[in-house]
Amino acid sequence: MNIRKHGLSIGIERVGSDFFLSFKAIGKLTHEDYEIITPMIDSALTGIRTPKIKALIDATELEGWELRAAWDDFKLGLKYGAEFDKVAIFGNKNWPKITEKIGSWFITGEVKYFENQEDALDWLDK
Repeated sequence: MNIRKHGLSIGIERVGSDFFLSFKAIGKLTHEDYEIITPMIDSALTGIRTPKIKALIDATELEGWELRAAWDDFKLGLKYGAEFDKVAIFGNKNWPKITEKIGSWFITGEVKYFENQEDALDWLDK
């Protein structure tokens, strides 16, 4: 039996004195994932009291998106892009670097790709 995990976990983490959203994407995201993810993101962002949000995206296990899921992700970027101050993406594949470039089109803050979590956290903390 071959079970393939996919989805997105969301959390609010603290590093030093800063609070920020963290996302961990796993597998190939589907439209059905976004039907579950979107209300969770809405809820998480509603609870943030700072004017700008810092986010950490762990893409080490992300394999990509189905076409309709990519559209869902695009719509989320349009909806919340102005709320983000910094977005750090870390992973071990080439495509997150492309995501960094595309994400910067929809997010008013800075978007940067890192090879490891520690460097990403250091950048967010500055």
